[in-house]
Amino acid sequence: MERLQDLFIGIAGMIGAGKSTLATALGQHLGLPVYYEPVADNEYLEDFYRDTARYSFATQIYLLNRRFQQHQEIIWRGGGGVQDRTIYEDAVFAKTLVDLGLMEARDYRTYLDLFRHMSNFMCRPNIIIYLDVAPERSYERVLMRARGVESGITLQYLTALHREYEAFIRDISRSVPVIRVDWDRFHTTEEMVEVIDRTYFHGSFLREVSWTPTRP
Repeated sequence: MERLQDLFIGIAGMIGAGKSTLATALGQHLGLPVYYEPVADNEYLEDFYRDTARYSFATQIYLLNRRFQQHQEIIWRGGGGVQDRTIYEDAVFAKTLVDLGLMEARDYRTYLDLFRHMSNFMCRPNIIIYLDVAPERSYERVLMRARGVESGITLQYLTALHREYEAFIRDISRSVPVIRVDWDRFHTTEEMVEVIDRTYFHGSFLREVSWTPTRP
């Protein structure tokens, strides 16, 4: 699978979908550097979950900036890479916050303007793997991993987020090949690599596919 080692692979999905796990596995299997979502060193995250409405805009700008840095590093260093959550998904979270009344409309407009300006300098990933997880399952996983800062996440928030994710995938799949994966049924990294190879290099006009593992 040497030809996969030059790909920019984005891993997309809900909170608790398993993005970091898959990103790590793909990175190790393909010998690609992995760029993880900034969580441990995110100085806004605790405040965001404590008072979301107050810190929503600052948090989104922080994440946008960090992910832009990651995105550009992958492009400019060459040789491919795996990104744990793409920069394009940040807008999913921002839109959800607006819909729930947790971000002002003017802040959202400012955020979108900044994102559009940044996008003029970005090359899109070669392929996006979307880990499709229902909001109820996402909520279960958030509770199971028991990260203190995530204790305020509600099922209502995750349901709204999932709705925006579906709209995002429909939109992004027009310009970037997307593989939709039920991560609960995933078994081996080797199979995931095989389906990426088959879909990306042999699915000429295919923009979105569903994948079910061949092995039980």
